[in-house]
Amino acid sequence: MSEEYNSTALNARELEWANNPPETMAAHKARNGPICRTRFPPEPNGYLHIGHAKSMNMNFSLAFQKLNVPPEHRRTIFRYDDTNPDAETAEYIDSLRRDLEWLGWKPERTTYSSDNFGKLYDFAVELVKKELAYVCDMTKAEMEAQRELAMKRAHARARGLDPDVEAPITDPDILPGRNRNTSVERNLELLEKMKMGLFAEGQYTLRLKMDFESSNPNMYDLVAYRIKYTPHPHAGNGWCIYPSYDFTHGICDSLEDIDYSICTLEFETRREPYYWILHALDLFRPAVYEMSRLNLQYTVLSKRRLIKLVDTGVVRGWDDPRMPTVSGLRRRGYTPVILNSFCDDIGATRSANVVEVKKLEQTARLALAATSRRAMAALDPIKVVITNYNEQSDENMVYEVQNSPTDPEAGVHTVMLTEVIYLDSTDFRIEDSKDYFGLAPNKAVGLKYYGGNLVCDEVIEKNGKIVELKGHLDNSPDRVKPKTYLSWVPSNSFPCEIRVYNHLFTVPEPSDLWEDEINPDSEQVFANALIDPSVAEVIDVNEIDKWKSNTALQLERFGFFVVDPDTTFDSKTRMGWIVLNRTVSLKEDKGKSGGEKSAPVNDGRKVVSADEREARMNIAPEDFFRLAPEYSGKFSKFDDEGFPTHDEEGKEVTKSMSKKLKKELDKHKKLVSKKS
Repeated sequence: MSEEYNSTALNARELEWANNPPETMAAHKARNGPICRTRFPPEPNGYLHIGHAKSMNMNFSLAFQKLNVPPEHRRTIFRYDDTNPDAETAEYIDSLRRDLEWLGWKPERTTYSSDNFGKLYDFAVELVKKELAYVCDMTKAEMEAQRELAMKRAHARARGLDPDVEAPITDPDILPGRNRNTSVERNLELLEKMKMGLFAEGQYTLRLKMDFESSNPNMYDLVAYRIKYTPHPHAGNGWCIYPSYDFTHGICDSLEDIDYSICTLEFETRREPYYWILHALDLFRPAVYEMSRLNLQYTVLSKRRLIKLVDTGVVRGWDDPRMPTVSGLRRRGYTPVILNSFCDDIGATRSANVVEVKKLEQTARLALAATSRRAMAALDPIKVVITNYNEQSDENMVYEVQNSPTDPEAGVHTVMLTEVIYLDSTDFRIEDSKDYFGLAPNKAVGLKYYGGNLVCDEVIEKNGKIVELKGHLDNSPDRVKPKTYLSWVPSNSFPCEIRVYNHLFTVPEPSDLWEDEINPDSEQVFANALIDPSVAEVIDVNEIDKWKSNTALQLERFGFFVVDPDTTFDSKTRMGWIVLNRTVSLKEDKGKSGGEKSAPVNDGRKVVSADEREARMNIAPEDFFRLAPEYSGKFSKFDDEGFPTHDEEGKEVTKSMSKKLKKELDKHKKLVSKKS
């Protein structure tokens, strides 16, 4: 990791600022000894999401692996970067702690940037005394005009043109600014009055005297302090001026003796002011490493957009199972093992790419298949009366079922075939067909665990809707061999609500029009579902916790589900309501023509898949490897015809890989030609 950092292009000044003087480095090593320290510093202005899970994985684990740091020498600080009281709340502070603990990460200690407010103010005074900071009365509009003019001049210099001709300075009050040469004494006086609360919000700021000739806009005299008459959720009412993120971040890293400051690529341009500040204050400079942020298909990770989803009621809240937040993923049934394994698999690089959501789903399937208890359910039940039930030789009609077909130690439970059972409505059709293996009039199917057939004899309809089926059991030696065995639930099943989730967005990569791309069918609620009574052994309202992983079930042929905190079911009284959320579907959705069952036909997922196929057919061959979901972000360079020449790491594509890609491109060309 340090090699990647050193190889990153930096200007000469930044390299100088980033270098620690020998005495500074020696003092740091004396304090840290053999310890290597990172930090995870989220701002408490929202809930943590899956992108933060990747950052936690990097800072608590992967970075140390890359650096070959022995486990006993690894330390990570959990820091609340709480410098903006307007956006931060106690709710967010609590949620960050819970999510970190739930994911299993154990920080060396928990800190708050706000605990350093006194030291940060002293550093600000020091910079004023060094004539490296000044109090500014420019309005927001004036600062924007200043920034725009400085950028135009930088662009002119970059093109070898005269900035005084291309972007002349017509008003020195704007550039370099009317306050830049204010005396040290006057700046100290104004800063003290800012601290005392003698000015209105926005009237003054403290700015760093940096470099308006830089090509980096973040060097255009950043704001270090602003006036805000907002109580702080952690520090209380003691301050009315607050330091900015850019001023605070590096100083806190240095004060906490951080060795590696790891952030995402959008902060790369802030590396220069990061080191400028530490150099100006003669503080220890951590090594900085930027990695690509996590982009996951069919979701958004922008805090602003997530807040809008919550505030506008598109989702139930931050922990809605459709949200990419850690709380939402937990409520949907994802476990710490699943999320941490997923983050391990995707790793951390500087290559920006969009991760396919199926990678996360497959990670979940592999983990849940080994740990989930099996049960049967009917999401949309249809009543079936067995007319010859009393004629069966097996009077008990009770069958033993493995809790896990792959783990005998998981034990067994029993199900009883009753005179009235319920099938899922998707298992019955009035019109039969050769490729349909479910139940139809005068047709025989197998019933799981019973071992014999169910034959449909009569269909009862009311107001055009099927309300009941009547049929008989057939376990004779010469019975028709069924093509499938249907799951069912007995008459004493528990009522429950089952929520089936689909992608929150209709497109893999939501655009600037993301609000128009929200999937109206992202949640389907089956309010009258039934689940077999054996689940009473594992579901209990007294053991359900909103902030922990709850009981996971595999509903046979429907997918993996988790018990939702809305559940009120009491296992002792067997009263109350069960609510289940689908975590992920089963590995294969083959419908009736195969062993596994797809989600209900009106689930919405099939419609999306059809749309994806249609979208795929609309991809021009020259754009195939840039836009097809399975290849998006996997290549960094292409030839004139859009064929990949280099992978995401910048390595040249091998000959064998080129052959495989050529075959895939030929398939796509045939698909496109058929459509046209």
